[in-house]
Amino acid sequence: MRILYLILFDLILIAGANGQNSVSWSNFRGSQDLKGTTNVIIPDKPKLLWTFQTGDNIKSAAVITEGRIVIGATDGVVYCLDLKGKLVWKYKTENSIEAPALILNGNIYVGNLDGNLYALKLSDGSLIWKYKTENQIMGAANWWKSGSKISLVIGSYDYNLHCVDAETGKMKWKYESDNFINGAAACFNGKAIFGGCDGFLHVVDINSGKPETKINVATYVAGSCPISDKMAYIGDYDGKFSKVDIQLKKIVWSWENKEAKQPFIASAALSGERVVTGNRDKFVYCFDKTIGKLLWSYNSGNRVEASPVIIRDKVLIANMRGDLALLKLSDGSMIWRYEVGNSILNNPAVIENLMVACTLDGTVYCFGK
Repeated sequence: MRILYLILFDLILIAGANGQNSVSWSNFRGSQDLKGTTNVIIPDKPKLLWTFQTGDNIKSAAVITEGRIVIGATDGVVYCLDLKGKLVWKYKTENSIEAPALILNGNIYVGNLDGNLYALKLSDGSLIWKYKTENQIMGAANWWKSGSKISLVIGSYDYNLHCVDAETGKMKWKYESDNFINGAAACFNGKAIFGGCDGFLHVVDINSGKPETKINVATYVAGSCPISDKMAYIGDYDGKFSKVDIQLKKIVWSWENKEAKQPFIASAALSGERVVTGNRDKFVYCFDKTIGKLLWSYNSGNRVEASPVIIRDKVLIANMRGDLALLKLSDGSMIWRYEVGNSILNNPAVIENLMVACTLDGTVYCFGK
């Protein structure tokens, strides 16, 4: 009995650390710190269970909670499906949706290219409130709870990180960077941490909106930055991948393929002592998190812009040719591969025995047991 209690306690700790459970992938990287990792079980050889066709291209990632799958498409529609692939409801916004949604406490928060952040009810898609920024929203919203209040943080091409009250949709503050904000902010220890097109890593206090630090890391950061042990992991548009010490305000190590020098669009995934990311040079790279040593690389055959997802001892990857693959985290060898035949721009959502990937031609694919 004591062993059972210890196992249950470990599972609770894992769920708390990841901000998720076996049936929930509520933001596009699975947790507030954007680590892109999960401890669920998936089969080594997943089967195609169903497909669903939306009305236009899909550039965003799916999210899953409470038996519902939520996807935004470039027709401006938010689609809500059940786990069997049946349409539950859809909500039409006024412009293209390229940002992944966030599901939190029975609500959906999603931005579009009009610069509007929408709050919708997960149950029926009805509008709760709408918040306006001054330019397009390309990255997902993230959240932080202080006391009984939940704050949403979201970047915009108006150069600002906006903080919005999740209940009312009222602005709490906005923090101005020096260029577009393309990715999502990681939320960690009361801070919003993000890289921008200005080449800086920004750290902002979520309660006050006051900047804590700004670290010069690159020329242009297109993706989001996962956080672990007060370290950020950042790929940039010049083809450099770096580990940044947030407290010491310095780059710990950097790596680059000097022959290719292709951009890192994907966000990295972190698990244990390993960090995995993808590059437009077609390769997926795995590094030792501590010292930056390249442990393995895998040639996917086409550009990798979708962020990898680490699933226990496996890595789920996707590329612009339309290939999905499972690799061994230990050495990068391929376990499973499936060709959907159209570009995958964003990472799949993963819950127990289920993976949902979206393609540029507007198709939603569900694989599993």
